[in-house]
Amino acid sequence: MKKLIFIFSLFFFSLGFSQELENHATMAKKFMALYNKGEYESIFNTFNSAMKNALPKEKAVAFFKGNVSPLGKLTSMDFTEVNKGMHTYKSSFENGVFNILLAVDGGNKLSGLLIQPYKPKGLPTLKRNVTKMILPFKEKWFVFWGGTTVEQNYHMAQEVQQYAYDMLMVDSGSSFKGDPKKNESYFVFGKDIIAPCDGTIVKVTKGVHDNVPGEMNAKDLTGNTLVLETANKEYVLFAHLKQNSIIVEEGAIVKQGQKIAECGNSGNSTEAHLHLQLQNVPDFFQATGAKLFFDEIMVNGEIKKNYIPVKEDFIQNIK
Repeated sequence: MKKLIFIFSLFFFSLGFSQELENHATMAKKFMALYNKGEYESIFNTFNSAMKNALPKEKAVAFFKGNVSPLGKLTSMDFTEVNKGMHTYKSSFENGVFNILLAVDGGNKLSGLLIQPYKPKGLPTLKRNVTKMILPFKEKWFVFWGGTTVEQNYHMAQEVQQYAYDMLMVDSGSSFKGDPKKNESYFVFGKDIIAPCDGTIVKVTKGVHDNVPGEMNAKDLTGNTLVLETANKEYVLFAHLKQNSIIVEEGAIVKQGQKIAECGNSGNSTEAHLHLQLQNVPDFFQATGAKLFFDEIMVNGEIKKNYIPVKEDFIQNIK
């Protein structure tokens, strides 16, 4: 899955206050108005010189067009707190709720901007799974992204999907054979996705088309999606599933090894693969990713127990 959290470089003062400052309130209103009009160059013109150097106009405009505009119009920006000089606004878009953090310098220019998913306080914490898991597929797959470092796993850069996996199938060093513009050319496309443990389906998103390989759907980030709740209140998310392949509904009780869907290329995905992650709550945008261990699997021809697959591992269930 591509990056989902949108960050500008931050330049701000360390100020000691907790009330909304008037210049920040004015900037928030201006930002909301310009964004909703699609006037991204005008937003760039509110940046101070450090922000402009960090994010030139062309990149700023591309950022708003490609990453923020799929969230839809901004319907509200409500001030919540100040932290290290950044004013936080709980911001409702048409397609989700996010925090927008703003910093304004002494010249009333924007000196910092951060957009991240809104997370209520008091969410449960989860470090790793207690429930014993098998891999959610029957054949030998390849770990494209996985592990606990950014070098192994770019998901680690973002709390919402830290420790997540991107998995596919490879033969002779390639993930496809034939026309690279056809999903059917990819070895993993249409392969069965199975439940890694007993549990309850608590979230289903379907009806999202599969992309032409090389293209992405930034509006429907996770594409066709399932979330499985374990008996220990752990949540396993399966993203980018094939259109019309989900065969379970919300509330369904599933058994380990039971087919639940097929691998696809929907959402923010450039080719067929499975994005798999463990998280502390059902809602992806409010989640914090956790370590997903597999109980006993074959890794590069050797049996591994209580294992976190890492980038470039070939992995398969033993049975």
